[in-house]
Amino acid sequence: MDLRTRTSLFCGALAIAIAISMLLRKRPRATQLWFAAFAANIGLWYLAQWLYLFVQANVWARSTAILAVLLPQFALRLFEALMPETERRSTLLSVAGILLGPVALLAVIGPVEHWWVRGLTFLYVFGLLAFGLGSLWARNRSSKSRGTKRRVRFMVLVGALAVTASLADFLWFIDISVPPIGAAFSILFLFVISESLIRQRFVDIYDVLAQVLLSAALASLLAAIFYVFVDLFGGFDTMYLAAFLATIVILVVFEPLREKASLAIHRVLFRERADLERAIERVRGQLVHVLDVGQLGSVVMGALENSRRATAAALYVREPVEANFKKLADFGPGVPERIEAAKIQPILEYLATVPSVLLEDEAHQASEARRAGHREEAEQKSRMLLSAEVLDAFRRGAIVAVRTKTTGLSGLLMLADDRASDVFSLDDQPILEELGLQIGVVLENSRQFRQMQVRDRLAVLGQMAAGLAHEVKNPLGAIKGAAQLLEDHREGTLDESAREFVSIILEEVDRLDRVVGSVLDYARPAPITMRDFNVGDVLERTCKMLGTEAHEATITVAVEPDLPPLRADAEQLRQVVINLVRNALQAMGGRGNVHVGARLTYRSGREGLEPWLEVSVRDEGPGIAAEVMQNLFVPFVTTKERGTGLGLAISQRIVQEMSGRIDVASSPGVGTTFSVLLPFGAEVARPGRPTSETAPASTGLSRVPSAP
Repeated sequence: MDLRTRTSLFCGALAIAIAISMLLRKRPRATQLWFAAFAANIGLWYLAQWLYLFVQANVWARSTAILAVLLPQFALRLFEALMPETERRSTLLSVAGILLGPVALLAVIGPVEHWWVRGLTFLYVFGLLAFGLGSLWARNRSSKSRGTKRRVRFMVLVGALAVTASLADFLWFIDISVPPIGAAFSILFLFVISESLIRQRFVDIYDVLAQVLLSAALASLLAAIFYVFVDLFGGFDTMYLAAFLATIVILVVFEPLREKASLAIHRVLFRERADLERAIERVRGQLVHVLDVGQLGSVVMGALENSRRATAAALYVREPVEANFKKLADFGPGVPERIEAAKIQPILEYLATVPSVLLEDEAHQASEARRAGHREEAEQKSRMLLSAEVLDAFRRGAIVAVRTKTTGLSGLLMLADDRASDVFSLDDQPILEELGLQIGVVLENSRQFRQMQVRDRLAVLGQMAAGLAHEVKNPLGAIKGAAQLLEDHREGTLDESAREFVSIILEEVDRLDRVVGSVLDYARPAPITMRDFNVGDVLERTCKMLGTEAHEATITVAVEPDLPPLRADAEQLRQVVINLVRNALQAMGGRGNVHVGARLTYRSGREGLEPWLEVSVRDEGPGIAAEVMQNLFVPFVTTKERGTGLGLAISQRIVQEMSGRIDVASSPGVGTTFSVLLPFGAEVARPGRPTSETAPASTGLSRVPSAP
């Protein structure tokens, strides 16, 4: 056999093998079925050429012509499946369908040995293939992904080379002899499309080169194994035994050989991507055993920094009420400490539909959309890029959404590299998205673990409180009763020193009774009863009652007019206000002003600006030290000489059970403000209301004077 005959046989067998491998995959899609048909058609076409060249029978020449007629039909439908025209049916497909009938009839019954029949078939096949590749190129221009455009251009280029080279090969059909180079390009074109379908993304030249090198390396190793066995046993009679043993050895070593060869080639051609993959793989292995959020940040940042794929990175977690993002861990310059959700709302809206975004890629897409006249798309991307300016180092970096099962978007992982442009590619996105999923799992597990710890702590505290109620309160009652009897008869029977000791006993009994009561309140909280009530009325009555404890201080109440009813537990809110006002009075030493206010405010939430009630208690005391602020709501931690350390812990638990939170702002020497934030219902109107930064000054003042 000459070179053309052997090439036709070899390429025909390869094309058939590629088609069969695609059909053997689990649940092939329509695109994969069209590709299998296209590859099988090319394979049969080359095999028909081989048979014609080998036996010189006219039946194989006619078979070659019929298969050539079918070739552009399968190709055009494959191109349409790869990048469909969504607005209308492809005109080229319609034209190809019209031409199919007469050209196929000519190939079946026409005189295929005449040059004009072969010439018409030649023009039909390569004309449609050329127009099909041109249509694929044109549709690729409207793609939103710059990476996809680059890969489709590569595929079209390989296809054009295959068509051009096959055009030269096809000249033998009209009695012009040229070297058979088109077959090799055709197989390469099939290989590029098959890899794109297997990986579910368009591949580039590096992917193809890596796969070709891998296949060549494996083929060489397996062929060497087969040769050794054949040479060892030798002879035609033992050929079957040699092939059998070689096949067993090949089956045993194929998987580990393929894995090792793939890893080695991957590290050589894709060193940066391999470094990132190894770093992410190490992180995922470590995060399996992590429950502490602080440790989560250090593990992730350490691995990313060691990978040398980023000059800056940060992990942000979402705050529970305002839904802003607070930095958990970072490395590199220009990392914001806190990100307000309202300022990056376009990015958050985009991340609601995709797991990650490459801002530099979005910038290129915005420019291309602007040039193509797609004004709405360009404006949308420009708004997102404009909002990214607040991210400093990450304004052109990669952002990965961190989601949990219970709270949805719970954090953001950001990466940037200022050493070059287009550092993070579309191939890096799946790797980073896997890391985002793992971080979300850790955040969810950490939240559940903290809840379990709280439940366990409350269970232990409840048991202790039950013991206190029985073992302490009853003896305290007896001690107090005896001390009161002594106090009632002190004038006739007790001297001055004894009367002083009786007073100390009564004071300490009252203090211990309050401690036991606080422990019981914390360990066995009363159930929350949600109902609508007027916040102003509750605050007025509460502060009026507290006026008897104010001594030389003054309590001022300011409630915003027309405040909507709040759906919460009025008695529990009253208890919170009592705790906060008493703390304020004690902090000022019974002198000064305590300002209690209530207003409607709007905070950034998961669905934009959301209405909240803000009840503030502001004093004019010495303020709270920074080291105390860290443990402000920890049970049994107090700075008071006679405090229980449970008032703020109880208040925080009550507010959290009503889906709110307590904020604290303190300035040394100026005073402290506690802000209780509780959500209003969805019936409260949102448009036209001011935000928390621009809320109007409170009106409806009332003053509660100190007791006379």
